[in-house]
Amino acid sequence: MSEGLALHAPELEASGVRHGFFTRQGGVSTGVYTSLNGGVGSKDDPRAVAENRRRMALYLGVDPAHFLVPYQIHSAETLIVEKPFDARPRCDGLVTATRGLALGVTGADCGIVLFVEPEANVIGAAHAGWKGAFTGILEATLVQMEKLGAKRGKISAVLGPAIGPDSYEVGPEFVDRFVESAGALAVFFKPSPRDGHAFFDLPGFIGWRLQNAGVACFANLALDTYADETRFFSYRRSTHRQEPDYGRQIAAIALV
Repeated sequence: MSEGLALHAPELEASGVRHGFFTRQGGVSTGVYTSLNGGVGSKDDPRAVAENRRRMALYLGVDPAHFLVPYQIHSAETLIVEKPFDARPRCDGLVTATRGLALGVTGADCGIVLFVEPEANVIGAAHAGWKGAFTGILEATLVQMEKLGAKRGKISAVLGPAIGPDSYEVGPEFVDRFVESAGALAVFFKPSPRDGHAFFDLPGFIGWRLQNAGVACFANLALDTYADETRFFSYRRSTHRQEPDYGRQIAAIALV
């Protein structure tokens, strides 16, 4: 699974495709951002973030200017890209069939999902926090891949590091939102020690959505960002510790 700066998934290995689920290790950032912080939205030194992203781009074999990450808004908006963008689009998914472009998304507990359809040479990346997954970012990414010639039944999707089902405690309003939309979603919650609260299985929910959407293969790296401080940033862990900010890891995929 591991190689250099990034974790790999065999389900995404295809001719002409490179990918990586980058950890927090191998960069130049310091303090709470140590060290491979990819989040331009953090308060980290922008020069450090730029150098970290340059390292990721070179790892994937693309020009740093072609390492594309959107301005994420926890939406179901997905964009087809054919060239580098001048300004980051406000969306949570990117799709391309253009060689030389790397598509990335950031996360620090949210799901970061990479997609490939190897026969059509179409790739995608999606940021799937609870809200994006709930409102359809995963399905929207599949639809955009199909517009480029991908066949849904040949798409592989892999979930990278995300907050695990034993770490994501939520309140009753959160549970009600899901269960009221579909009673079957209650399976993704289990009681927590705190009265009225529950643990939410975000990875399980993401996998359920993708499998119901008809992908050929779904895989979960099953790595908990909250529990593994050495390798991953975590928004929730930083909040619980009352730290001033937090870094973001990146998942990215490229046609090269």
